[in-house]
Amino acid sequence: MKQAAVGFRVHSGWSALVTISLENDAPVVLRREHVRLVAKFLYKYRQPYHTSARIPIEEARTFVAATRSEAEQLATRALRSIQTDLGKDGYELVRGALLLASGRTLPDLEGILKSHALIHTADGELFREALRCSSVDCGLEMADIKERELLERGVKTLRTKRDKLLRRMTELGSAFGSPWTQDEKYAALAAWLVLADLA
Repeated sequence: MKQAAVGFRVHSGWSALVTISLENDAPVVLRREHVRLVAKFLYKYRQPYHTSARIPIEEARTFVAATRSEAEQLATRALRSIQTDLGKDGYELVRGALLLASGRTLPDLEGILKSHALIHTADGELFREALRCSSVDCGLEMADIKERELLERGVKTLRTKRDKLLRRMTELGSAFGSPWTQDEKYAALAAWLVLADLA
C-alpha cells in the first residue's frame, strides 16, 4: 500500500484536515475537509474555557471534561473513516501532523480561568489534545509542528526557496477548488513534511 499522512490546523470546535501522499516524491492531495470537533456547533461548546469562566468551578471541570471527551470521539470517528476510505483506494494512513500555536504549558483550570489570554490558548489546546488522543486510538503516529516554524522547516526539509514553496502550496489545492485557504495550505504542508521525513 502507498503511504499517506494527514495534517491538521485546529480552530475552536473544528479542524482543517488535508491528507497527502507522495507520488515520485511530489505531494498529491487525497482529501480535504473540515472536521467538526463538537456535536453542537455553538459558541458554548466551541469555546469551552470561555464558557467555563462563567460557571462554578466544579461545573466547569465537568463541562471541560465532557467537551474534550466528545471532541476525542468525533476526531476518532473522522480518522477511522479516513483510514477506511484510503484503504479502499490502496493507501495506508501512517502519520499525522498537528500544527501548534504557542506550544505554551498551561496551568490548572483555576489558573487558566484567571487569564483571558490563557482561556484562548486553552480552548485551542483542548481540541489539539483531542486529536492527539484520537490518533493514538487509531494507531497513528502524530508529530507536533509549531506553526511559526512551519515554512522555515518546509524550506529546509524540502530544499526549496520560500517563494517556490508558497506557490507549490497554492497549486496543491487547484484540483479541489475553494476553499483552499491558509488552513488547507498549512495542513497540507505539515502532512507533506512528515511524509518527507519517512523518505
